[in-house]
Amino acid sequence: MNRYKKLLGNSVVIAIGNLGSKLITFLLVPFYTYTLTKVQFGTVDLLTTSVNMLLPIVTLSTFDAVFRFAMDKSGNKDVILTNGIIISLAGSAITALLVPVLAVIHVSMPIYIYFLLVSSAFVSLLLNFSRAIDQIKTYAFSGILGTVLIAIANIVLLWWFKTGVQGYIISVILSNGIVIIFLCYMIRIWKRVRFQYASTNLIKKMMFYSVPLMPNAFSWWVNSSADRYFILAFVGAGANGLYAVANKIPSLLNILNQVFFQSWQMSAVEEFDSDDASTFYSKTFNYFLSLQFIGAAGLLLMLKPLMKIIVSSSYYIAWEYIPFLLMAVIYSSLSSFLGTTYTAAKRTAGIFLTTLVGAIANILLGFIFVPWLGIQGASFAGLLSFAIVLGIRLIDTKRFMPVIIDKKNFILNHFIISIMIIVLFLSMNFVWEQVVELFLFSLIMVVNRNLFIEIWHSQKNKK
Repeated sequence: MNRYKKLLGNSVVIAIGNLGSKLITFLLVPFYTYTLTKVQFGTVDLLTTSVNMLLPIVTLSTFDAVFRFAMDKSGNKDVILTNGIIISLAGSAITALLVPVLAVIHVSMPIYIYFLLVSSAFVSLLLNFSRAIDQIKTYAFSGILGTVLIAIANIVLLWWFKTGVQGYIISVILSNGIVIIFLCYMIRIWKRVRFQYASTNLIKKMMFYSVPLMPNAFSWWVNSSADRYFILAFVGAGANGLYAVANKIPSLLNILNQVFFQSWQMSAVEEFDSDDASTFYSKTFNYFLSLQFIGAAGLLLMLKPLMKIIVSSSYYIAWEYIPFLLMAVIYSSLSSFLGTTYTAAKRTAGIFLTTLVGAIANILLGFIFVPWLGIQGASFAGLLSFAIVLGIRLIDTKRFMPVIIDKKNFILNHFIISIMIIVLFLSMNFVWEQVVELFLFSLIMVVNRNLFIEIWHSQKNKK
């Protein structure tokens, strides 16, 4: 099968699952803004963010190693899964010892946080394994299943029983538990896992691969999420609630990114040793760049009308932070694309070092911008730190996988998006503002027309 067709085909299947689950999540935003106060919403966001930070530490990023090693044609997938589970179980047992410590230092809901963390760890492990063994439909459907379960539990616990933050966490834990059972059944885990497959040698190899990803994950978390703690410290928990809502719109662009990356990671590994790998990577990178700017432009076009519809009036002002958060997502996503070249080459130390630079930049910029500009300062800090990571990775990956960026396209997209953002802040007549934004969106589509031409040819050649 043509590699572009395979990439597109996998993306379509994953898109069905992701779009369904993310659409449900997005539709829940109005529900959360009416059932949770700004402080509660901010607290939920901080708890979720903190669990995402701890996840790679608890699991030693085993889910990444399971995916990469199971993708190797020579590897025994059952042996890899078994040893991945052993590492995750050991990490979960060690983490359990920290629960009493959390209680002593008065961290709220330590038991709930622990079960949220462990259940999330095993969901990630099983999802990555199902993707590695090419059970893409199982992978995609599990996303919809988990989100539907969270939605149902949230409606019952938040709306009916008024359980607030605690109810939200319980909803996620219940959802994770059922998804784990579903994934275990679909991959026939009872046929695969044999503890006689335990291999100290394989565990060492997997950890050698995954341990550098732990500090990388932490650094990436700092780059993506530390701004919430700066806002909490310098502005307040209510402001963090606004910031959490503002991040929901850029998360729509992340839907496209997640769909792409989950299929691209497989293609990146499979094609890494091909003769024209650099050409393949470069062409795909530039198409992905086009997708990012088209998505961002579409969201900017709909931004103000969308915010009036989906959030209560007390949250509407959050639109002001979204344009710069969208730019941060673009730089983050392009950086993540280049991160897959390190993964495919098994040079995970390079991922860590480049991300660490971005994390340090984010912390320094957060201390400068948040006290000065408040919530907007956090979005600026994230934007600039991800831009730094992107620049470094473009240079560093040339050593083993040169990715050639279309500079003309890159500059034109930035110019048009910048004008779209400026127009939003000019306080123009709403109708004229939308007319101008629609014109600029049309220009973005013209600039990135090669993406649609490639998709058209791929589909035409299928027939």
